[in-house]
Amino acid sequence: MDFLLRVAGLEKRYGDVKAVQGVSFSVAPGEVLGLVGPNGAGKTSTLRCLAGILPPSAGRVVVAGYDLATDAVEAKRQLAFLPDEPRFFEYLTVWEHLNFTARLYGVEDWEERGRALLEEMELSGKEKSLPGELSRGMKQKLSIACGFLHSPRLILLDEPLTGLDPIGIRRMKASLRRRAEEGAALVLSSHLLPLVEELCHRLLVIAGGRAMALGSLDEIRARLSGPGAEQASLEDLFVRITSAAGGEKSSP
Repeated sequence: MDFLLRVAGLEKRYGDVKAVQGVSFSVAPGEVLGLVGPNGAGKTSTLRCLAGILPPSAGRVVVAGYDLATDAVEAKRQLAFLPDEPRFFEYLTVWEHLNFTARLYGVEDWEERGRALLEEMELSGKEKSLPGELSRGMKQKLSIACGFLHSPRLILLDEPLTGLDPIGIRRMKASLRRRAEEGAALVLSSHLLPLVEELCHRLLVIAGGRAMALGSLDEIRARLSGPGAEQASLEDLFVRITSAAGGEKSSP
């Protein structure tokens, strides 16, 4: 199988603190992988290493066949990283942000794509608005629109539903499903376990920077023993796995 993301032995250290320790996994086209763990487990550090924002201390990340360490520009062209706290240029309008993103990625038909994305994200009519004039949810939608503009093959999402209202959440879930159906690979990190259970094909549970479980919900259930394991919800499995790993005391 050809994977759009391959991660082998990923480590990230901050001085003496080991935030990520030897994490390995792969994500195939059309697959949504849920990245879950307690606060301080290493989820955001992992995503930032995958996006090329942070240099790994050890290990290898390959995006669509491009090694992030040796072919960073081409690897980053294949991906989008959508953080939980989007940042913008305060002097650029919504439309100018799309134009800027298009120039970075060389998107020639950006205007047509941009209009379609603004409609999809319910931002039509906000083209001339500055970031300071947008609500928290609208800023999140603008970040996602910019991220989707170049049709990334790998989409990394850190709490993507922050600030969205119920209708926006429903639309966003449909948008993520559609991109997976079109062949993109998604890595979704969220504390909203019902969302993860609904959207993700497989789960990667990390605690203390280590991978504690990897597989489908049924596969993870099958590996656990004890009363009720076969019918356990994702929340139950999460608590059981991270508690056993000492996840409450994981490194920041």
